[in-house]
Amino acid sequence: MSGTSNAFFEGLTRPRPKRNGHLSPAGVGLRSSAFQWVAEHGFPTTKDEAWKYTRVAPILQIPFEPAVSRRLSAGAIEQLTDDFGGAQIVVVNGYFAKELSSPTKLRELNKRAKVMSLAVALAEDEELLAPFLARPFQEQPHAFTALSAALAEDGVLVRIPANTTIEEPIHIVFVSDTGAAPLVSHPRCLVLAGPGSRATIVESYVGILGDVYLTNAVTDVVLEEGAVVEHYKLQNETETAFHIALLNVRQGRGSRFSSHSLALGASTARHEVRVRLEAPGAEVTLNGLYMPRGEQHLDNPTTIEHAAPHCTSRELYKGIVDGRGRGSFDGRVIVRPGAFKTDASQTNKNLLLSESAQVDTRPRLEIFADDVKCTHGAAVGQLDEDAVFYLRSRGVPDGAARDLLTFAFASEMLGLLPMGALRSRAEKLIARRLGGVEVAA
Repeated sequence: MSGTSNAFFEGLTRPRPKRNGHLSPAGVGLRSSAFQWVAEHGFPTTKDEAWKYTRVAPILQIPFEPAVSRRLSAGAIEQLTDDFGGAQIVVVNGYFAKELSSPTKLRELNKRAKVMSLAVALAEDEELLAPFLARPFQEQPHAFTALSAALAEDGVLVRIPANTTIEEPIHIVFVSDTGAAPLVSHPRCLVLAGPGSRATIVESYVGILGDVYLTNAVTDVVLEEGAVVEHYKLQNETETAFHIALLNVRQGRGSRFSSHSLALGASTARHEVRVRLEAPGAEVTLNGLYMPRGEQHLDNPTTIEHAAPHCTSRELYKGIVDGRGRGSFDGRVIVRPGAFKTDASQTNKNLLLSESAQVDTRPRLEIFADDVKCTHGAAVGQLDEDAVFYLRSRGVPDGAARDLLTFAFASEMLGLLPMGALRSRAEKLIARRLGGVEVAA
């Protein structure tokens, strides 16, 4: 870990962790200890094994100030996001913005579930919620989860009661708006899925074009016995921004969790996923597509921990890297002692579109149990020149031929998106990134 003598940390030392009106003395103690952890341990560098592919130095050079809640117009939100059919929850600079969320759909949703400001929920029931919020920092601390524990003020709570099915997606839009000075926000999202419940959660991360900011996001998902949660993440921050995020998942007996992520934005982004299968019969699927270009740096560290027998994990990540971009996949599957009958598969495929594009891939299996079925693999390559020639011979210009083949490489991931509205949005974003490839309506 590096020291804390940097513009980033100095900008955060002014607002010392303090009681915000919603925290018990124990909560205040967590904030103080987390902030002190950063002061003592500093920030990760590429010498730290878990951060060897993440470029933190550019973040630490900027004197970010703590974000404050800002009032945006409904029109501005509409331009930045999409309607996926269900309730839309808006979070601006880490603060729940009830006035910008869809009031009618939110009221209907809250007749069957609880979706609300995390700060308000903590004020009502901190004893229940605080342990969930403390867990990411306490179990695997690093500077950014510590800062989240120390400085996060608000976010979203999603609580699905037992045996309740929410048919329409719950869309949470995280918007960053700096106004002027570079800002850092620490949005939190806590999803509690009761026994036998079903829900779809969509997270979108967007910002104002040209703004310089850091989103330091933590999302916790807890699935009790038999719960089913589909999770989608669309990271489309501005390319002058930074994005550090953790998706932390705990699964109970017979639960099913699927994650689908699309990473397009930010100058430097790290989307870390940690999943722990804690009881027999749990299943997890992790799918991801990352597309760095220019000078972008997009990283994808994942950990799936099989802590119980008869659990299944499937993981497929693809990278498309252009320009001087750099992408990485650092996947780790751990099979704990006693986790027999584990069935785990992990695959990473990458496509390099330029001579200066870079990718790092490291799929890993750590097996401490017998009678398991585990596979992993990785591939890095370029476009098939024979396929390019075939298209050109039929009148397709060289650039268009390459874009079509690149889109075909990405289309496998699009085909894995069961949510049609989001799949259509993802297709358009990818096509636009590839120079306007035409996709079927």
